[in-house]
Amino acid sequence: MLRHHFNIITAILFLLFSSFLATAQLVEEPKDTPAEWSKPYPPFRIAGNLYYVGTDDLACYLIVTPKGNILINTGLASSLPLIKANVETLGFKFNDIKILLTTQAHYDHMGAMSAIKKATGAKLMVNKKDAAVAADGGSSDYALGGHGATFEPIKTDRLLHNGDVIKLGDMQLVMLHHPGHTKGSSSFLFDVKDGDRKYKVLIANMPTIVTEKKFSEVLTYPDIAKDYAYTIAAMKKLTFDIWLSSHSSQFGLHSKNKPGSVYNPTAFMDRIGYDEAIRDLEIQFFKKD
Repeated sequence: MLRHHFNIITAILFLLFSSFLATAQLVEEPKDTPAEWSKPYPPFRIAGNLYYVGTDDLACYLIVTPKGNILINTGLASSLPLIKANVETLGFKFNDIKILLTTQAHYDHMGAMSAIKKATGAKLMVNKKDAAVAADGGSSDYALGGHGATFEPIKTDRLLHNGDVIKLGDMQLVMLHHPGHTKGSSSFLFDVKDGDRKYKVLIANMPTIVTEKKFSEVLTYPDIAKDYAYTIAAMKKLTFDIWLSSHSSQFGLHSKNKPGSVYNPTAFMDRIGYDEAIRDLEIQFFKKD
């Protein structure tokens, strides 16, 4: 009888271990992932209650409120310890993260999302158009999918639509639907207070083109050209004081902030740089098809 029970337990453990291995093999970051995506970068205060807690190039943002904190983007799965350390280096508790947001459902911004959600109990809010890709770990993404999951699949707690407001404590963030890069790429617009001054902040998901195919050949995303055109036009009309993005290289972080430099929110007030970036992306868009 004991041997019979032992054999059953052994079989169960073998199945569980096999399932774990299968999952581990399924969720695999592309081998050409840039080194700067996981390179550490010192966390710092951008403006008011907004902080940078990301890596050298993958931008992650912490918004602190009296009722808990909001984390936008998580970088790669391997960056979880780094993100956690950055949050705690700034003097905040990792478990105080209550809301998780993302600018796009790609592995370089969603890699550690599931693990952070499990560790903190935070609620994940995703653009409705990206929710299916989040749920299958990126395997159905029109550009990067097709070869299995690239990040751990995760269920969305709240589906967001264009113009929806995310509230926590004294903060209100407006989600802006900016599709193209992914079907549910999102930007966030909100105010932060800094002493007697207030800054309107835009965390922009820049409409970079990731597919090597012609737009007319992207059969799983028939509206891709229309979505890119919409996003570029919409982003031209936005007004803000400070702009940031999903990648530090897109908004010139390294030229605007040097590790250990004096706190200076005005360094990120760069309308000219934003307009130039959008104009360059528009040129690439017109050349595509």
